[in-house]
Amino acid sequence: MTTIVSFDDLQGMEGAALGTSKWLEITQDRVNTFADATDDHQWIHTDPVRASEGPFGGPIAHGYLTLSLAIPLWSEVLEVDDVSTKVNYGLNKVRFPSPVPVGARIRLTGAVARVEKVGGEGLQITTDVVIEIEGSEKPACVAQPVFRFYR
Repeated sequence: MTTIVSFDDLQGMEGAALGTSKWLEITQDRVNTFADATDDHQWIHTDPVRASEGPFGGPIAHGYLTLSLAIPLWSEVLEVDDVSTKVNYGLNKVRFPSPVPVGARIRLTGAVARVEKVGGEGLQITTDVVIEIEGSEKPACVAQPVFRFYR
């Protein structure tokens, strides 16, 4: 369920847990498309036959593919509805504790760690996100994205 807030409400959300996105399946087609977009065609991602004999028993998603999916998954967790501009400002930290096998499903759990005023009419939120792999004890990605919102 998406938490929908106004710009003014966002200011009081420091420390708020926001819930969890829907599950998203990681398909070989998605992995191949990402490989084409980034010119990263390492066999562990794009060659299912060879990858089946590799260290993970099959192809895995690129770590940066998993990270890039934080944006659409995040939009299922928080929506700020009365702003003119939303900007992905960057990351404070990111780790990939576990690879995501092709065919696995992932989802994002998010929280607002910090809220700060920026540039007069802007707010910056530092978030804590965990991208889980269905059925796995270890997450695929733990990150701290930073977003800016402007009226």
